[in-house]
Amino acid sequence: MDWDKLRVFKAVAEAGSFTHAGDELNLSQSAISRQISSLESSLGLPLFHRHARGLILTEQGDMLLQTTNDVFNRLQQVEARLSDSRMLPEGSLTITTVEFIASTWLAPQIGKFHQEFPGIQVTMLLDDRVFDLGKREADVALRLQPANNSDLIEKHITTINFALCTSKHYLERHGRPKTLEDLKNHVMIAYPPNTRTPFLKPNWTFNRFNIEVKGNPKILLINSMHARYAAVKSGTGITALPRYIIHQDDDLEVLFPDLDIPSVDLYFVYPQERRNSKRISVLKDFLFEHIKNHSI
Repeated sequence: MDWDKLRVFKAVAEAGSFTHAGDELNLSQSAISRQISSLESSLGLPLFHRHARGLILTEQGDMLLQTTNDVFNRLQQVEARLSDSRMLPEGSLTITTVEFIASTWLAPQIGKFHQEFPGIQVTMLLDDRVFDLGKREADVALRLQPANNSDLIEKHITTINFALCTSKHYLERHGRPKTLEDLKNHVMIAYPPNTRTPFLKPNWTFNRFNIEVKGNPKILLINSMHARYAAVKSGTGITALPRYIIHQDDDLEVLFPDLDIPSVDLYFVYPQERRNSKRISVLKDFLFEHIKNHSI
């Protein structure tokens, strides 16, 4: 079977039209159409239902797409393993993590990593969703929950501790809460209920003190740790932030320093089949060395 035709077929199936697939592959619509017609002719089966709004895969087309995706995924894995076998750590390296870990810790270190390993091109994908490392959506993940997957290797990097904090400006305007019960009378910042969160139980503080989040006008709901930090820094209210972020900012003050908020573990995760990757290995060593010399 012709690989070029399968590549075109895959692009058309994912795009849903000849025009969009042509844009992705830099081919004309007529060239795309000829490739698909030729593939259907060689198989003796229709792969798409044509209609005015686009293309829909036939049952046979759906079967071929699943097999094609499997084949291309395997080829990507082989390509990665061949690249991993190079003596020098060079090539692409895609890292996925949550936004606040990237913006407050990882991103400042990437420049130093690139200076040390200029042959590696780093891509950072920031999202609270879990990327599928087995399908090469990323090479490495920095996660705030254990993977619990035998196909993945996970190394504990560090433990992130939290504290309630606010800005000095907020305290000047609203006063310092003297008891935990006083928090109910202050503006607090929480994660919106029923949304994807970077770690489990981000609203622990509110549950602990029976502060209702939903429908409470004193609660500001923000689903981004970095945005919560910006809001607190501007004097908006009180929230729980990682202690390493608070310690980096002289404008912030810890409230109730003895309050024991559950900590979160940070893991370095990568596929078992990439265990010999030099790019992953040097990144792992670099980050663990940084953690050893600088607390997070």
